[in-house]
Amino acid sequence: MSFEYEQLTESIAALAAKHAAEVDRGAFPTETIRALGEAGLLGLVSSPDVGGKGQGLAAAVHVVERLARECGSTAMIACMHYCGTAVIEAYGPVETRKAIAAGKHLTTLAFSELGSRSQFWAPVGVAFADGANVKLTARKSWVTSARHADSYVWSSKPLAGSELSTLWLVPRGTPGLRIADAGFDGLGLRGNDSSPVTAEDARIPATARLADDGAGFGVMMGVVLPWFNVLSAAFSSGLMEAAVQKTAAHVSQTQFQHAGSTVADLPTVRAYIARMRIAADHNKALLADTLAAIGSNRADATLRVLESKAGAGESAALVTDLAMRVCGGAAFRKEVGVERIFRDSRAALVMGPTTDVLYDFIGKAVCGLPLF
Repeated sequence: MSFEYEQLTESIAALAAKHAAEVDRGAFPTETIRALGEAGLLGLVSSPDVGGKGQGLAAAVHVVERLARECGSTAMIACMHYCGTAVIEAYGPVETRKAIAAGKHLTTLAFSELGSRSQFWAPVGVAFADGANVKLTARKSWVTSARHADSYVWSSKPLAGSELSTLWLVPRGTPGLRIADAGFDGLGLRGNDSSPVTAEDARIPATARLADDGAGFGVMMGVVLPWFNVLSAAFSSGLMEAAVQKTAAHVSQTQFQHAGSTVADLPTVRAYIARMRIAADHNKALLADTLAAIGSNRADATLRVLESKAGAGESAALVTDLAMRVCGGAAFRKEVGVERIFRDSRAALVMGPTTDVLYDFIGKAVCGLPLF
């Protein structure tokens, strides 16, 4: 990533930090997302042919990781936007691609459903041909940026045939779409506007299809899975980095006045922080190797993609557990800064493909078995 984009990312990260507390109370990071668009970072991975920056997955990793150090919700919004953009760049209309490249269009994924849970590759929602249009009916359980994204990369059963899925580009304002009234008020990632979205005969033009009918599974596995897993690993990596820095700062500044020493003077505390640092650095190395494997089309690239999200999610849970333990009672106060990271880190464990599903996939890959 060039120095220019690194500097732009730093300025946006500072803005994300400014609004992090407000976002954690449930506010969507509108100002930060607008700044991402104005800086050209929403169009970071868009082709120069449509006015984008022409950067790849590694550049998106840098942005998501850096944002996650300051605000997990903002980082996850960017993660989903880049995943959707990767699909739209490959199969979407030029008008939408230009709007994304210009920073005027936020997109996201709409895969998970109540009927298939985290097994996002097998939607139960349907699509029916209706002349020159298509009618969609589905109950999407979680859609990041649901009220703020301009479009959803939407999955359904195919119009015809026995394949698993077909993908569509669905504008948020499509008649027949209903976003849940209640805002998201969960454990973590409270500001990413994650809400259920229901389609009841939502009508879109047949030309809104992304790739061929029935080709959705291939796009999910070939495009979405690598982008989402790797960017999710970057998200977890940024949270870990923040947890290590905030924990070390806290114990270095917190004193035992009667003894004239700090919490950092305790060997047990330093050992815990060492474990946090090692876990964070292990995952940075795995993430870098995953990008190298993808970039050179190495034989183990798929295995690395599966490992990246599973490893980072588990490590982030460990690191933030230790952060809460080391910072003690003070960790429950928001000003220390680790309890929000602790809560946000849990998302990676349960977002599909979940860590347990990834362990199964990894085991199959190591044993030479087909994933599906």
